[in-house]
Amino acid sequence: MASHLDESTTPAESLKRIQLHLMSSRPRDAYELLKDAVVMFSDDPVHLSYYGYLKAAVEGKYRSGIEDCLRAVSLFQKKMWVGDNDVETAQKAVLYLNLGKAYYASGRRKDAIDTFHKGLQFDPKNRDLQATLRKVGIRKLIPFPFLNRSNPLNEFVGRMLRKTEDSPSIL
Repeated sequence: MASHLDESTTPAESLKRIQLHLMSSRPRDAYELLKDAVVMFSDDPVHLSYYGYLKAAVEGKYRSGIEDCLRAVSLFQKKMWVGDNDVETAQKAVLYLNLGKAYYASGRRKDAIDTFHKGLQFDPKNRDLQATLRKVGIRKLIPFPFLNRSNPLNEFVGRMLRKTEDSPSIL
């Protein structure tokens, strides 16, 4: 179980601890820390963004989690950030990464993919966004767009096309 934050913890230290839990595949521990962090650092959009994502992913509170992530983006845009523009764009990319993950956790795959792409507009080299986008994948076009994706004809022809794509070419 994650230990709680104390009053001497800085926002940067808090984020570092949260990210360590996430990298160690302990999202529940990260979420427990974030419950304290969003109170301590209530004006920090990055903490709010992680909190929203984990609220959706860990607790299944999708609507509330997505709203928190959207509020984090809005808060970030309203704040007057002073300092390094590279840091600002990297943070904005993280906000969109977390929003996209919250969308994905809620089953809103298209919104998630669109949001990941939006994050890449701010930081095209963001490895987390790139990896998440690859992991989520992008569906291929369906053979007969006038039919539903789950139509047996689309499923059958789609499988056949995939088999021909996967087979070695004789040319």
